[in-house]
Amino acid sequence: MQLEINVVDAFTDTVFKGNSAAVIITDKWLADDLMQSIAFENNLSETAFLVLDKSDDNDVYHIRWFSPLTEIAFCGHATLASAFILFKKNPSLESIRFYAKAVGILTVVQTETGKIQMDFPNTKPEKVDNIPEGLLAGLSIAPVEVYKNSQAYFVIYNAEADLLNVERNNEQLKQLAPLDVVVTCQAKSDEYKNYDFISRYFWPANGGDEDPVTGSAHTALAPLWAERLGKNELVAYQASKRGGILDCVVADDRVMISGNAVEYMTGFITV
Repeated sequence: MQLEINVVDAFTDTVFKGNSAAVIITDKWLADDLMQSIAFENNLSETAFLVLDKSDDNDVYHIRWFSPLTEIAFCGHATLASAFILFKKNPSLESIRFYAKAVGILTVVQTETGKIQMDFPNTKPEKVDNIPEGLLAGLSIAPVEVYKNSQAYFVIYNAEADLLNVERNNEQLKQLAPLDVVVTCQAKSDEYKNYDFISRYFWPANGGDEDPVTGSAHTALAPLWAERLGKNELVAYQASKRGGILDCVVADDRVMISGNAVEYMTGFITV
C-alpha cells in the first residue's frame, strides 16, 4: 500500500526552522499499530493522520496525532501543518474543521496576512503549591513558581538566562509522566523585544528531549501570560534550536493561535 506523505515546518516561514510534522490523509483509519510504526519511522515530533467524515455535510476531518513513542491527545503544530496541506490542496476553502476526541471541534482559517489561525480550548493551568520532587530534581535551576494543567507542568523563571541555560535530567522528568514540562519567562531583553514571553518544552516521557515548537502548550501559556501582563493579544517565541513564532489571542474559554508554515517534502511511503 502506498500513502502520500507531506512534511511541513510549522510556526515558521523558513525551511529547517519551526517544528516539523508529517501529514497523511487516508479514506479510513489505518490500524493503530501501523500509525504508530509510521510515526516511529518518520521520527518527527508528530505525524498527523486525517480521515474525512463523509457522513457530515460540513466536511469535518477527524485528526489523530502520534509522536515516535505514543499517540498524543492534542497537538497544535501538526494541526497547523495539516491545515496548510488542506488549504494547498483546496484553494477555495475558507475554513477547515477538525475533530479530535480530547478537544472536540477545532476551526481553522487563513488570515488576511496569510497566517493560519487555529481556534483551541483555553487550557489555563492552575498554581501548584506542592512541587513534585521529580520536577525539582529534573531541572538544574529551581522554579520561581509552578503551574499545572492536564498536559504539563509550567515552570516560571524570572530571567531569560535561566530559561535558556537550564539543564534537565530526563530520567527524573520521566517520573512526571504522563505530564511534560514547560519552562517560560517574560521576554525582556533586546534579543526578544518583539515577543511578550518565551518558552521551552521538555517531553522525555511522551516524545523526546525537547520539542521545537509546541502549539498545544500555548493554549495554557497564552492565558497564563495574558493574566500576568494584562493583555489578551500576545506574541510568543519558543526558544528551541529551531525556534518558532506564535501569535496568540485569548478570548474567554478559547485561545486563537496563528502561525506560518512552509512545505519541506511531498512523497509516498510504502507500507
